[in-house]
Amino acid sequence: MGTTVKTVFAKKDCSCKSSPLARKKSKAPSRKKSLKNYAPVKKGSGTGSKAGGGMTAKGVKAYKKKNPGSKLKTAVTTPPSKLKPGSKAAGRRKSFCARSKSWKSERGKAARRKWNC
Repeated sequence: MGTTVKTVFAKKDCSCKSSPLARKKSKAPSRKKSLKNYAPVKKGSGTGSKAGGGMTAKGVKAYKKKNPGSKLKTAVTTPPSKLKPGSKAAGRRKSFCARSKSWKSERGKAARRKWNC
């Protein structure tokens, strides 16, 4: 005797919020629309604004305006030697550098230079 197994899947048009298939589309701006909010990526070993590869202060301000309550901040561009060990800025920098170790693109390399990683 053969037994049949019935598989039940949630419908894609389900309006229930707990369904894993009912995901909201992110409201992040497309890269095309937000290009003016990013510093241009420049080749070379510059640091800070010369390096590019991150959001500018103007871009962060524009993002915060569109997304109230956002905690987005600009890069910590202070050289590590001038940061007080254990400060919030030093912690943010250390965390970013650890997170971005595997970034190999030009944009990623520029961002890491900007953060002095």
